[in-house]
Amino acid sequence: MAVGYVLINVSPGEEYDAYQAIKGLENVADATLLFGDYDIIVKLEADSLSTIAATVVDTIRQVGGVIDTKTLAGAEL
Repeated sequence: MAVGYVLINVSPGEEYDAYQAIKGLENVADATLLFGDYDIIVKLEADSLSTIAATVVDTIRQVGGVIDTKTLAGAEL
């Protein structure tokens, strides 16, 4: 199981709508609205890191209001 975290910036005023759209997406294990440098943090779980990358590029970045993402891949030691 691969795990990734995505830090998301959203256009002002669109935070809640983007959060609502993102939290129900496939591979999203958790989503939280934030105060600070980022607007939303999302935990993704999938079979591979390539699936996580595809979820970010093909799905999360396409959500209305999303202007920037930063993906952190979980390490397996």
